This record gives sequence, structure tokens and C-alpha cells, in this order.
Amino acid sequence: MSWRDRIRGFLEVSDEELEEPEEVEEPEYEIPELGLKVLKESSGESLDGLLTRLIDAGFDEIEASRIIYYGEQYDHVRLVDSDPPRDLVGFIRSWYSAWAWGVLCFLAVTTLSVFMLPQVEPWIYLRYMFGAVYVLYVPGAVFIEALYPKRDELEDLERFALGVGLSLALVPLVGLVLNYTPWGIRLNPIYAGLSILTIVLTGVGVYRKYGYHLLALEARQ
Repeated sequence: MSWRDRIRGFLEVSDEELEEPEEVEEPEYEIPELGLKVLKESSGESLDGLLTRLIDAGFDEIEASRIIYYGEQYDHVRLVDSDPPRDLVGFIRSWYSAWAWGVLCFLAVTTLSVFMLPQVEPWIYLRYMFGAVYVLYVPGAVFIEALYPKRDELEDLERFALGVGLSLALVPLVGLVLNYTPWGIRLNPIYAGLSILTIVLTGVGVYRKYGYHLLALEARQ
């Protein structure tokens, strides 16, 4: 066998070994016919009622939950709030504004860790942790919620990345403004400025989300 044949044989074997395996597509979930029938007959039913009807039809709780989930994914059923808030006060007090209450609670805990807890080990690490998250993420995150109130406008990863980036831009701007005030760039003015900015942006975000909530209610009617 000549050296040309040996090289040709080696290349043929290498090409075969490097051949990528065929991708196997995962089978999509198929809703059983009985499950589709129950979904179609359950217009106006509550979620608990729909789950009960599926269980009564012979499905276990896990399978019934899967049918409801994929039924919404495939547009066989649409899940809506049966008692949505009708005014701004109700919207603020509802789970629609849970993210805003979370921001305010985080602000309160951060204030406690910065000004109330003793600044010695191990308490000082709480100050570092909450302070870093508050400065590097929270102002930008609430700004993103105010700019893009609809949840499907951005992916969660995009919201996180933009939140960090905007925080890195907003915090120096607050410091720049305070530099031309009698208070200067010190801990208390910086913290107060960021807190006011965060609360204002949170309020704007809640109000804008409330506007889209009203539009959704009008579309349903």
C-alpha cells in the first residue's frame, strides 16, 4: 500500500469518526382527548374547579396540572384573574405590585444593616452584601420596571443585565448632583439620594403597570 492510500484511508476514517450524531427531537406533550374535552367544557371555571374536574375525569393531580399548563401553552385555555383590582389602591395592595413591596422591604433591610446593626464582624458582612446589591442592581432594576412595565417586553436575563448597567450609570449621576449641593458626597446624602430615586422609580413602575392592567381589563370586556 502506497503512502497516498494510507493517507486516504486515514482521512476516510477520521471523517467518519468526526461525523456529528443526528439530533433527536424531544417529543412534544400531547394533551389527551379527554383532557381537551374537559378544557373546552370548562369556560368560566375557576382554576381549582378545572383541576377538580380533571381529577374527577380520571387524571391524577400531576397529570391534571400538566394538562392545564400545556393547555394554556397551546392556546386551548386562557387563565385570567377572576377578581382583578379595579382601582390604583387595589392594584398597589394586590399581588400585581408584589415586586414593589419587595423593593421597599429590601430597602428597609438595607437601611437596618447600614445604620442600625453594629459595624463589627459578623454583622458588617451584612452591610457589605446588602449595600453592594442596593448600589449595583436595585436602582437600575426599578428603572427598567418603569421603562418596560410589560413582563414580555424583555427576558429575565435582559432585565438583570440592564439593571446592573443602569445602576452603574445612575449611582455616579446621583453623586455628581450631590457634589454641587451643600451636603456633598458622603454616606448619608448618597444613601438618601439613592433611596429617594429608588422609591420614585418604583412608584412610576407601579403606575405604568397599572395602566397596562386597565388596558387588559378593557380588552377582556
